[in-house]
Amino acid sequence: MKNMKKILLVAVIALIAVVCTSSVVSAGFFDFLSPNAGDDSEGEVNLAAAASLKNVYDEKLIPMFNEKYPNIKVTPTYASSGDLQTQIENGLEADIFMSASNKQMNALADEDLIDNSTNVQTLENKVVLIVPKDSDSNITSFEDLKDVEGTIAIGDPESVPAGQYAKEVLTNLGIWDSVESKLSLGTDVTAVLNQVAQGSADCGIVYATDAKSNEDVKVICEAPEDALDTPVIYPVAVVKDSKNADAAKKFMDFLQTQEAQDVFKEYGFTIHEE
Repeated sequence: MKNMKKILLVAVIALIAVVCTSSVVSAGFFDFLSPNAGDDSEGEVNLAAAASLKNVYDEKLIPMFNEKYPNIKVTPTYASSGDLQTQIENGLEADIFMSASNKQMNALADEDLIDNSTNVQTLENKVVLIVPKDSDSNITSFEDLKDVEGTIAIGDPESVPAGQYAKEVLTNLGIWDSVESKLSLGTDVTAVLNQVAQGSADCGIVYATDAKSNEDVKVICEAPEDALDTPVIYPVAVVKDSKNADAAKKFMDFLQTQEAQDVFKEYGFTIHEE
């Protein structure tokens, strides 16, 4: 009888061990099948990004991030970098700022509104001259703009980085004074693109990525490299008073992954090499 009890006890212990091992293996197996299993990160990211980034974020990057972190909500705000700078200065609840120029980022860093230790120089873009798709214009270069009789659309140089770069190019080519009276100033680069696409402007100066996103415009040429004092750089950083630091870090890390960089390149951006 005693031997029988011992055998029964050993059998029960063995059964418990098998059940526990089976549960652990099963859990690991299903975690393997579902890469996001167990990733219960929660929070939100308020993203303030230059208007030229809207398509790549809305169409690809935010959905990709949400696949990886389904419980982190990303709320984007798009505008000119200068406008976003002003909004952040006035208390916009942003966690991450991605500018189309270092000028606005540096200004916020000087005001101690950006965590400059997180500042990453992520992307580069090109400045291009565009006309409506069906245009029969004789424009072949930036220098030809001095002979344009109609309207030339650019971003407002006071607040729009694309406009600042446009003014820099036109000034360095020595034709700013001859075209200034013909300019139509857009509130951001998307407004400039739409003016040309709709034919309300004879031509315009935008980023290469914006031109690529609209089938109603065609690119005449890129701005000469020696006409730009600095390359078109897109920095990104965490806002100093972010209330969602953990979620913001995850988003920043995501932007630097190979998969995110491949998407940026798909949309016409170049990855900036330090």
